[in-house]
Amino acid sequence: MTAVKEVVRRPLGHFAERSIAGLVAVVGAGVAFGLLLMLVRFRWSPLQHADHEAAEWFNGLVAPHHALVTVLQAITDLGGRPVLIWLVSVAVLGLLIRKQARLAVYLIITGVGGLILDPSLKTLVGRLRPVVDVPVASAPGNSFPSGHALGSFVAYGAILLVFLPAMAPRWRKPAIAVAAVLVALIGLTRIALGVHFVSDVLGGWLLGAAWLGVTAYAFRLWRRERGRPVPPLTEGLEPEAGRDIAPAPAEEHVLEHPRSAVAELLVGWVLVFGALYAFGMFVSYHAKDTFLGTLDTEVPRWFADRHTDALTDLSWWWSKFGDTHAILLVSLVFCPLVLAVWRRWRPVLFVALAMFGELTLFLASARAVDRPRPPVENLDGQMPTSSFPSGHIAATICLWLAIALIVFPRTDRWWRWLFVAAAVVMPVGVAVSRMYRGMHHPTDFMGAILLSALWIGLLYWVIRPNADLAEGNRPAIESEQVDELDDELATAGRPD
Repeated sequence: MTAVKEVVRRPLGHFAERSIAGLVAVVGAGVAFGLLLMLVRFRWSPLQHADHEAAEWFNGLVAPHHALVTVLQAITDLGGRPVLIWLVSVAVLGLLIRKQARLAVYLIITGVGGLILDPSLKTLVGRLRPVVDVPVASAPGNSFPSGHALGSFVAYGAILLVFLPAMAPRWRKPAIAVAAVLVALIGLTRIALGVHFVSDVLGGWLLGAAWLGVTAYAFRLWRRERGRPVPPLTEGLEPEAGRDIAPAPAEEHVLEHPRSAVAELLVGWVLVFGALYAFGMFVSYHAKDTFLGTLDTEVPRWFADRHTDALTDLSWWWSKFGDTHAILLVSLVFCPLVLAVWRRWRPVLFVALAMFGELTLFLASARAVDRPRPPVENLDGQMPTSSFPSGHIAATICLWLAIALIVFPRTDRWWRWLFVAAAVVMPVGVAVSRMYRGMHHPTDFMGAILLSALWIGLLYWVIRPNADLAEGNRPAIESEQVDELDDELATAGRPD
């Protein structure tokens, strides 16, 4: 019995020995949150009055300015569940690929804990959201504590603690400051948009600080109990893992000659735009009596005559694969994984420039050509851009072609052909859907092919995304080792 007590007492003693100030801070945050929860739960009048006064003041300040509301909404989205879940999930996958399973477990436990605390406490307190004169935003569920404030504090704080060792010492304090400012801004936007009271956001921050502190110090206890040094939190959770989790530790320069590369891309962009403009003007206004003109007239009519409810629903879903949200989602998952596996920024730069160039070329050529939509029913209604070229199709081609060009030469496994197939099937499916919905002519599809082929070809020549393969770069995890990730994760969850 005495031995058991000693085992229990020893970690607590080590915790207190290591950082009394940290322990006091964590306990203080928890106590402060508990006190605030009681005041909110029992509707303490002074707090309620102050909360409602602040809500009305912010509403009067923000509501008349639509541009400000848009900016606030963009900032507040950075603390929403979709962004935070994506961020933590990608970080966990990257850590597993780099064989840092214990840090991955830490992120999982910390993130899941934050997800559990938010709805459970909202249900317990049952506080209604603010009611303001001019609502500018809405949110489901109860109000206390703010899930955005809690989630952003926990997610950004945990990721910062994990990846601080990968940063140069001179960048660590600025990184901490940036994360703190971001969390503060997210909380303030919830108040300014009228979806939370001030005390909701304070409660979210206090609870986030308490939970993040508990998980961080539990991780530090684990290190101390196994005889490892426990560094200050400003150095991260595992300083010795810094090189292993650094994005590209062996890459000295992303591009050998960045200035000439920028000049080549700018000149190339102008030439690609010129080709698009020439082809677009021809098919839009000078090809009426040609084969292309007949194609643009007959194909939209052929699709319009064959509309059915089932095909219309299918075309809507398939068309979504080419919209901005889908393209951005795939890019934001693919790029971090490429960085984690091959430890090079150049493939990531290749994908980023592919999408940025596609967007700018599409917007510029669509504005210059200004082609009307096909003279059939446009199932997507009025669109802010013109018909030539198709942005949905061009974005889909550029994304999946760029992915295939990166993945195919980097592995000899059979599944690399799936990316080649996706580079064909995805654009064709989006193209058929867009033409079925009466949003594009066949030559708009051709314009998207022209844009993608010229721009991706130019980028491949200038950026050389696979140059590291000639230098003998190998992935952080071989394709045969993928099955080992689950074993590493399970091992990390067991005590030594």
